[in-house]
Amino acid sequence: MTLTSSSAASLLALTLLYFSISAYPCFAKCHVDDETGLLAFKAGITQDPMGMLSSWISGSDCCTWNGITCLANKRVYGLSVYEGTDPIFSLSGTISPSLSKVQYLRGLNLQNLQNLTGTFPTFIFNLPDLNTLSLDNNKLSGPLPLDIGQKLYRRLVDLSLSQNQFTGPIPSSISQLIHLRNLDLGSNLFSGLIPSGIQQMKHLVFLNLEKNQLSGKIPDFFTPLTFLRKLDLSHNKFSGEFPPSIAFLAPRLELLDLGYNLLTGKIPDYLGNFQKLDRLDLSYNQLTGVVPKNFRNLTDILYLELGHNHLVDPFPEMIVKFNFGSLDLSYNKFNLGTIPKWVESSTLIQSLKLAGCGLKFRLEDFKPSEKHFFNYIDLSDNQISGTPVGLMNETTLLQLFWASGNQLQFNLSDLRLPDGLKTLVLARNQIFGKVPQNISRLEKGDLSHNHLCGPIPTTKLPVRAFIGNDCLCGSPLPPCRN
Repeated sequence: MTLTSSSAASLLALTLLYFSISAYPCFAKCHVDDETGLLAFKAGITQDPMGMLSSWISGSDCCTWNGITCLANKRVYGLSVYEGTDPIFSLSGTISPSLSKVQYLRGLNLQNLQNLTGTFPTFIFNLPDLNTLSLDNNKLSGPLPLDIGQKLYRRLVDLSLSQNQFTGPIPSSISQLIHLRNLDLGSNLFSGLIPSGIQQMKHLVFLNLEKNQLSGKIPDFFTPLTFLRKLDLSHNKFSGEFPPSIAFLAPRLELLDLGYNLLTGKIPDYLGNFQKLDRLDLSYNQLTGVVPKNFRNLTDILYLELGHNHLVDPFPEMIVKFNFGSLDLSYNKFNLGTIPKWVESSTLIQSLKLAGCGLKFRLEDFKPSEKHFFNYIDLSDNQISGTPVGLMNETTLLQLFWASGNQLQFNLSDLRLPDGLKTLVLARNQIFGKVPQNISRLEKGDLSHNHLCGPIPTTKLPVRAFIGNDCLCGSPLPPCRN
């Protein structure tokens, strides 16, 4: 078949068009909209001490830029910029609204950019595919948009705004984010009530509202939230008793933190049914009554924090499948007498806080099955006698030891301070001898009101750490006499 000149020209044009289209992903460096949006973001950054955006150069392949991920068609769909914890080395500036030009963006993660300022970036409402927004640990401020739920409800699955300075109430429209799995608004300045509509967010796995100024009663809305694994409402101003519907979280819940609130009433028996719970923190509330006997069913518990309430005896004997990471029963109305055997048998306990627990025994009689892993011990304000030398001399990881307000009687010179020890508080005991030389390593300490004598080694501790002893001298006390 013979081709006419016109048909041959058409075939050639189609062939060239095919090769140009198929070759585009190989040779195109960056879509013009993506490059414009990303370079506008870079222009909004006034300081970049670590050169995080140094690879963002006009005309180069933006899919190779630091923090950028692309689809197969070379369109940008992910922007992730993370910095360390030191603000001195963090990006400074604002988030350019021109990022809305990056229309395929699915994930926007700007975290630990502690000098990044401005308000909530409403331009994200114009990103049709955005499903993950993480703006943690920045300096963003102001209220959240009242219509945040209406604007994002069809697509967002992860919303994390923790450690900023957002203010005002949590918008009620946030409950329209019905596909959300993770909601983290912790460590901000939110106030008012928790929106009751959150019960509509049936796919929630993680709900964190800690460290805000939220108040009122905790809503009784947990019945539909059967996928919830972690619930943190700590460090707020919540009052009243436990909402009964928390019981419906028993099959899956792994973390329940309601500490540092104003909760009253008794600890409900249903918490003993949370057999997957590995962290329970109810500390610093106004809870009364006994700890439910069925707490012995919490065999997976690793962190049990009940300190600073008004709980009374008897405390149930726990059966722990693994080991305690932390146990805090301090400053309730317990009269334990001795440290429970189930505590001694734990082989990996790191933090033990039993201050003001009515303990009355010789410290030498405390024989934990493993001393090596202790990191924090607080036995203050009990009636403990004897010496901590045997215990402390075998705890190589110990950083904090508190035992003030007891009846300890030993020679302080016999105490070997672990290399990592940062805090030593032994005030108001019957300790004698000299202050050891390596006390200079301590960041905090209190040896006041004992029977110590002799010169004080070079130290950063203040004068109140040494007052009330028999004959200590030298800085920060008056100089020694020859």
